[in-house]
Amino acid sequence: MTERPILFSAPMVRAILAGTKTQTRRIIKCPAHYQIEEKDDGKPWPWMYDSERDRDHFMPCPYGEPGTRLWVREAFMHEPADYCWEASVSIPCRPASTVYRADFPDSKPGEGWKPSIHMPRNLSRITLEIVDVRVERLQDISEADAIAEGCVARPFPGPWWQGYRRREDGELMHQQVVGDDPPAWMIEPHKMKHAAHLDRSARDDFRSVWMQINGAESWEANPWVWCVSFRRVTP
Repeated sequence: MTERPILFSAPMVRAILAGTKTQTRRIIKCPAHYQIEEKDDGKPWPWMYDSERDRDHFMPCPYGEPGTRLWVREAFMHEPADYCWEASVSIPCRPASTVYRADFPDSKPGEGWKPSIHMPRNLSRITLEIVDVRVERLQDISEADAIAEGCVARPFPGPWWQGYRRREDGELMHQQVVGDDPPAWMIEPHKMKHAAHLDRSARDDFRSVWMQINGAESWEANPWVWCVSFRRVTP
């Protein structure tokens, strides 16, 4: 059975472990003289047009096809410090002293954690199996797919109160707060109506996460992406 590595950040690992993430999107990387072709019905295919050779070229997904298993690489820490990394492939099982950054949400990157790219196969604790692969534009992600990416809709918290606060000089300052009840200091509190335009969809959440990782310019570029759906096999 084919196995390939795939990197995930700590928040995404937590989402996989919680069962809320079953998709991942990765930018399609290909030479500048290649471009993705589309059928007349608008559905993209994993075929690229090679302008230098004037021919079509099939570009398989680098993560595999349905049935391929992916072992997750994540930030980790292993002790003792004299662990022999070169010999790691010969170790038959994961050492009990391996810990994973995803299990410590408050930890920071520079606190002794080894980057996910350095994780050897035997230390991986999560194996996934690809169930579907397709190609689409990044911004074409649907609300359902954003949820499958581990993102969530966040309605604007409420109630939303509007009123005044008395300043030290006696003047009143217009204030807005969110809470079940208006604060004691608020003068003439008024409960505002639900502001639907302030709600955040799961798609909004995905866009925010994507830009944090890849930069705002990447979202605006709207690149073609591999959309890989998977199921968790282990543990």
